[in-house]
Amino acid sequence: MVTLGIENLLVSPPGFLAKKRVGLLCNQASTDSGFRHSRDLIHAAFPGQLTCLFSPQHGFFGEKQDNMIESDHMRDPVTGLPFFSLYGETRRPTGEMLDHLDVLLIDLCDVGTRVYTFIHTMAYCLEAAAEHGKKVLILDRPNPIGGDEVEGNLLKADCASFVGLFPIPMRHGLTMGEMGLFINRGLAVNADVEVVPMLGWQRRMLFRDTGLPWLFPSPNMPTPESALVYPGQVIWEGTNISEGRGTTLPFELFGAPFFDHRTYLHTVVDLAGEEGLAGCFLRPLIFQPTSNKWTGQDCVGFQIHVTNPLLFKPYRTGLAMLQAALLLYPALFDYKKPPYEYEFERLPMDLILGDKELRVALEQGGAIRDQEEGWQEELRQYDLSRRKIFLYS
Repeated sequence: MVTLGIENLLVSPPGFLAKKRVGLLCNQASTDSGFRHSRDLIHAAFPGQLTCLFSPQHGFFGEKQDNMIESDHMRDPVTGLPFFSLYGETRRPTGEMLDHLDVLLIDLCDVGTRVYTFIHTMAYCLEAAAEHGKKVLILDRPNPIGGDEVEGNLLKADCASFVGLFPIPMRHGLTMGEMGLFINRGLAVNADVEVVPMLGWQRRMLFRDTGLPWLFPSPNMPTPESALVYPGQVIWEGTNISEGRGTTLPFELFGAPFFDHRTYLHTVVDLAGEEGLAGCFLRPLIFQPTSNKWTGQDCVGFQIHVTNPLLFKPYRTGLAMLQAALLLYPALFDYKKPPYEYEFERLPMDLILGDKELRVALEQGGAIRDQEEGWQEELRQYDLSRRKIFLYS
């Protein structure tokens, strides 16, 4: 079984932590393999040193369901320490917050996808730490969709936002610790950063291979299978198509009242190409969301079953699904309007895809294979760059 960064920290704490004031960025999923929370473990292991806590999007308990639902600062009822929200009045720690600490520990579960905001919260923390002379220690955790594969176009600068701050692909193939090093070195943040690595994790591993318990890092990421399809299914957030929010299978279900099973599926298969839907099966069904898009209405759609994770290309599949909806239902399909993750003018779909030109090409019926060929060189360069900071073979 994989040994987590938090567990290795307790076994062999670095000498520089002695007598230092410590802050912890975490949420309810930040536990060891025995479900003991990192806050409690650090509070016990370093008596009197834990001085404050920070939480990311969705709140400490993952209780905030949707985007742009903010959390307030609070007093932690367990330790009595101040708990600062980094998804409220600010998304980056202020100097006043950092005055409470000498070392910031980061112990968050990422899901391996560019638009998941936890890596951007970490990026803001690194920038603030560099500015205010604080050290950062990242307690590493598995990338639940593996560390071998990367997929997708790199983010363009004019599409940067809180769901994409830097040029990485949709499926980035790094652990949280590796991403911290990538941001710090590759983007010249120059914070004082170290990583407490895991033991036993290998890049080929999916989360089910780790032997660790899955704790949902955000309310619509209930299973590792949700994370596996997320790099493609998250695209629906920028549309009026339901991504399954308000059901028990968010991101595994998608659809809309105006879909037709047969026509839509045939179109997706045609657009994806011969290998486009390898490793997955789209099972027709009807679902009725209890909240979010199409609340209380029957959505004609599909459940996406991943049958072979090694062959499955979630982003390619998601692009084919999006293009099918664009071409089949031009009068009924619609893009989500701003605001989206604190961007009030730019189209949310552009922020999610990370490239306006890709959206336009899909609208015009451009072949997905041609789009993929266009970004292979930048993806290759990214792959070479990320390999320089690998912590695991």
